[in-house]
Formats: sequence, structure tokens, C-alpha cells
Amino acid sequence: MLQWLDLSNAGLVSTLPSQLGNLENLAYLDLSSNKLSGGLPPAFAGMQAIRDFAIVKNKLNGDIPPAIFVGWTKLVLFDVRSNMLTGSIPPEVGKARELQFLSMGGNRLSGGIPATLGSAASLVFLDLSDNDLTGGIPAAMGSLKSLTYIDLSANHLTGGIPSELVHLSNLGLLNLSYNHISGPILGNLGNNFKLQGVDSSGNSSNNSSGSAICGLLSLLVLDLSNNKLTGKLPDCWWNKKQLQFMDLSNNKFSGEIPPAQTSHNCSLESVHLAGNGFTGVFPSALDGCSTLVTLDIGNNKFSGDIPPWIGKGLPSLKILSLKSNNFTGGIPSELSHLSQLQLLDMTNNGLTGSIPKSFGNLASMKYPKIISSLGSIKGSIYQDRIDIMWKGQELIFQKTLQLMTGIDLSGNSLSECIPDELTNLQGLRFLNLSRNHLSCTIPKNIGSLKNLESLDLSANELSGSIPPSLDGISTLGTLNLSYNHLSGKIPIGNQLQTFIDPSIYSNNSGLCGFPLKISCTNASLASDERGCRTCEDQYFYYCVMAGVVFGFWLWFGVLFSIGTWRYAVFGFVDGMQCKFMQKLSSIDQFMLRGNSDQYL
Repeated sequence: MLQWLDLSNAGLVSTLPSQLGNLENLAYLDLSSNKLSGGLPPAFAGMQAIRDFAIVKNKLNGDIPPAIFVGWTKLVLFDVRSNMLTGSIPPEVGKARELQFLSMGGNRLSGGIPATLGSAASLVFLDLSDNDLTGGIPAAMGSLKSLTYIDLSANHLTGGIPSELVHLSNLGLLNLSYNHISGPILGNLGNNFKLQGVDSSGNSSNNSSGSAICGLLSLLVLDLSNNKLTGKLPDCWWNKKQLQFMDLSNNKFSGEIPPAQTSHNCSLESVHLAGNGFTGVFPSALDGCSTLVTLDIGNNKFSGDIPPWIGKGLPSLKILSLKSNNFTGGIPSELSHLSQLQLLDMTNNGLTGSIPKSFGNLASMKYPKIISSLGSIKGSIYQDRIDIMWKGQELIFQKTLQLMTGIDLSGNSLSECIPDELTNLQGLRFLNLSRNHLSCTIPKNIGSLKNLESLDLSANELSGSIPPSLDGISTLGTLNLSYNHLSGKIPIGNQLQTFIDPSIYSNNSGLCGFPLKISCTNASLASDERGCRTCEDQYFYYCVMAGVVFGFWLWFGVLFSIGTWRYAVFGFVDGMQCKFMQKLSSIDQFMLRGNSDQYL
């Protein structure tokens, strides 16, 4: 008697045979990761001994037969994720009293979540994510006291979180992201001491229930991004000893970040506060967060200097984004102590001074490592993400974030030269220093950045010629050198010839050659030749002067070594001096006589 049937990853291409319903003793069936199509046959209800039923990642469609939940009284696991099933969730699912694992995510199910689900008293794991479910969260779900995992994300659910969910004392992870849920985010769930992960991002909530979050002592992950939350952050949020991942980006929070308690034991690994209205100085609550890997506080109203303590207080930092704030002053050279830093974005602030030469010592930009920013909370994977200006477009990087390495200091008031030391950062994939007041020439060794894909030095005060080494960067796909004072012929080479847009060189009055419509004419060449002749003339004059000086000292040495010559020369000089003084005296007398006649 067949009790176990595993045909997962078997390359099956067919519909499900209804004859499988005749296997009355079958307890385990796994047909996952095939190309099965069609619907679930109602005849499957005949598999009365079934405990584990899994048909994940196929092409099943149609409705879920209600009869299977009536006939499968021993059902423990029902997993039909990642198919194309339609229709509603059968209310009969509540009759599966032994059911512990229910996963229907990634289908096209519609309608509401049946209130009868609250009768599945043994349920531990519930995944209904990524469907087209509507309506509210049933209050009856508060009866599922064994639940540890709820994922209702990416649906069209409305309303608030029922107060009855306070009874879910074993709940470890709650994912309600990307619905239309409004009202307080957690309600009374703040008394749940086992809740480790909360994701309510992408909803319509305008009340953060900050006091409720303060009571979640075991909280590891908090994602409230992309809501309409307002007000100031409660002090307690920065004193949670277990919290590792916090994303509050793209809300309407305001005010200053409160300082942490002196005895605060920071466990934060990732902090996202971008896209709010936070004010004040750089958050001192982060000082000493030695495990912090990602910090994004861009697009706020932070002001003041960038504190030097970042270089030592945040030793694990790999991603630092301070863009679009009101930071002023210089860039602290202490940031070069961040040996693991791979992404630095300080664009659109009021920073002044020079780019620290010590940036050439940023080890992970010399030899980039893969950013291990993945974390696991009770089976749920969260990934860091960051907005990056990439090849002229602002993009969100998430899955490929660990491959990115770059510096963006654009839109400030930085001055002086581009440090040659930056060419040591051979792992850079993008470098944007545009819209500053940088002067001098482009570093001649810029071609050392062999992995560079995007380079923007536009809108500065750079002069001189374009270094020929730039053509040696075979990975370069985006280049902008416009609005500078560059001159000379644009280098000709395999890589630079791929840039056919003349605007990347525009507003450099001295540049000529392809792709500009300014040819390097005879006049230009004559100008270059005149420049060369000037150099040759200067070299000739230097040689003549050197010869005169050498001859003088040679003559002077011989003069003092031969006594008779020395006496003769000194006698000649004394005679000339007497004659000169007599002549000067006669001129003075003449001038005095002329002046006297004027006043007569």
C-alpha cells in the first residue's frame, strides 16, 4: 500500500490524474517544481489518510475543491504556493482541525479571508500572501492561539488590525505589508512578548502606536516604511536591546532623533530613516552601534557637521547614505577608518573643503567584498535596499546591492583638486563628483579604476586635457565631463569611441574632436604648435641663462685665483667708478641750475 509519493522536480508535464484519489492510504504527496497544469480534481478527497500535500511551483489553475478539506481529516500540511489558482478560499478549510501549515501564497485567489479559518485550532503557519484577497482581517483569527507566523502581504485587505489578535501569544512574525490597512499598526499587540518581526510597510496607516512597539521586548525586525505615519519617534524605540532591523523610510515623521540611554546595548544592523522630515544633528543614538551595516538617513532635514566619531563608532558600516540633507562643514577624514564601507552617498548637502586624501585607504573599495546584508527571522528573509543614482537614473537596489561599490559626493561645494589617491579604489563601480567646485586636472591615473561603470565629473572647474588612461576602462558605460574648463583633443580609443553623445563633453570651450562637431583644425593645431614653440623658446632661454651663470662663476673663480688679474680688474673698476661719479655730479649741477631759472 503506497503511503509516500515524492515526484518533485521530476519534469512532469501534464494535468493531475484524478486516479490519485484512489490512494486511500497515501499519507505524503509532493509534486512540487514540475509543469503540472489544470485544476485540483475533487476526487482527491478520496485520499483520506493524507497528512502532507504539496504541489508548489506548478501551473495549476481553477478553484480549490472544498471537498478536500472535508475528507482530509488528518491533514497537517497543505502547500500550493506559486501556482495560478483562482476563486475564493473554501470556508471548509476550518474543518481541517489537525491542519498546522497552510500556504496558498502566490496565486490569484480572490474574495475575503473566511472567518471559519478561526476553527483550524492547530494552525501554526499561515501564508496567504500575494493574492487578490479583499475585505478585512477576520476577528476570529484571534482564536488561533498556536499561530507563530502570519503572512497576508501583497493583497487588497482593508480596515485595521482586530483587537482580538492580542490573544495570539505565540505569534513570532506578522507580515501585513502592501495592503490598504489603516489605523494603528499594532493595536494591542504590544503585549506580545514573543513577536520578533513586524512588517506593515506599504499601507495607509497614519498612527504608529509607538507605545505598543515599546512593549515588544523581543522585536528583531520592524518595517513600517511607505506609510503615512507622523509625529516624533518615542524614546523607547532607540533603547530596544534586541532590535536589529528598523525601516521607517518614506513616512511623515518629524522632530529630532532622541539620544539613547547611557547603558544602551545597541544590536542594530540596518537603519532606514530616509524620506521623512527628521531634524537636528546626526543621530547620536547610533554612536557605539558596532554591528550596524546599513545606515540610510537621506532626504530629511538633518543639519550641522558630520561627526568624526562615525569612523570609529560604526566599524561594521558598509552602506552610508546621508544624501539630500542640510549637512555642512568638511568631510571628516576619519571616515576612511570604515574598512568595510562599500557605498558612500553624501549628495545634495552643503559640504565644503576638499575630498580627504585618506579616502584612498578605504579597503573595501579597493578590494570589494560581497555585502552580506541578508537576515533571517523565523523563516522570513529580509533584504536591505538603497536608492542609488546609477547611470543618471535613481534606482532601488536590493537583490544586487551586495555587488555595488561606489562614491557619490555630487551637489555640494567641495573644492580643490580631485585626490590622486581616489584612483587606488579599483573596486569602484560608480564615482559621481559632479556639481561641486573641484579644480585642477582629472587625475592622470583615472584609468586605474578598472571596474568603473559610471563616471560623472560634470559641472566643476576642472581644466587641462582628458587623460588618455580613461580609454582603458573597458567597463565604462556612462561618462559625463560637461561644464568644465577642459581643453585639447578628446582621446581616441576603443572605449571612448563608444560615447557618441556630444553633450557629455559640452561647455568645455577648449575641447575638440569626436563626438563634438568641433574639429581639431589647422588653427587648433597651430595653437598647439605655438604652445610647443613657446615651450621650446622657454627651454632655450633657460639654457642661455644657465650658461651665463656658469660662465660668470667660472670667470669669477679664475679672477680670484690669479693675483695680477685681480689687481688689474679692481683698478679698472675703481677708475670707471670715479668717471661715473664725476659725470653724475655735472648732471646734478645742470638740473639745479635749470630749476632755479624756473622761479626767476
